[in-house]
Amino acid sequence: LTVLNAGRRYLKVEDLSGKVFVTSGLGGMSGAQAKAAVIAGCVGIIAEVDEAALLKRYKQGWLMEISNNLDHCIARLRDARKNKIALSLGYHGNVVELWERLVYELDTTGELLVDLGSDQTSCHNPFSGGYYPVQLSFEEAKQLLSTSPGKFRTLVQESLRRQVAAINRLADKGMFFWDYGNAFLLEAQRAGADVEKRGANKTEFRYPSYVQHIMG
Repeated sequence: LTVLNAGRRYLKVEDLSGKVFVTSGLGGMSGAQAKAAVIAGCVGIIAEVDEAALLKRYKQGWLMEISNNLDHCIARLRDARKNKIALSLGYHGNVVELWERLVYELDTTGELLVDLGSDQTSCHNPFSGGYYPVQLSFEEAKQLLSTSPGKFRTLVQESLRRQVAAINRLADKGMFFWDYGNAFLLEAQRAGADVEKRGANKTEFRYPSYVQHIMG
């Protein structure tokens, strides 16, 4: 429902076929995102660092395909987008890599490959395993969290800044991004990322929340 409403509100379309939705998180409530993309008829690319969570959703049938290769993901995205095929593809990797790859595609081809974007990592708990930094593998990050939580925190905040920088580039070209109410924008702001609305006060974010703008 959220993805459909986002398409209606931001893209001004009822039919999301050929549109691309990029997000992250396949555990808990966020696991439904893959299913929602297919129901909405769009191309959904969902990043997940935890292979166990990814495989669980795949076995449930919520993910149609899984891949740990960004080249393959981009190729599948392009094909499904061109042919207007509903697809839920789970990328086993960090969502920051995915966002930065989409910026690379924009820079090298001039093509914006994503229409809708969000994030459903557990950013209400970013320094205790709710968000994993792009600089490390999942296992490396878990190890660092247990041995050096201060260093882990530093890497998480650096990763958040990188993620927002990529999202901002794509949003400036026409992608519509929203906050899922998971404290992503709040933690990104605390990390020093550029998430504030230009010309507004420090408490107003440049991206809307799904509660206020999409469901409301």
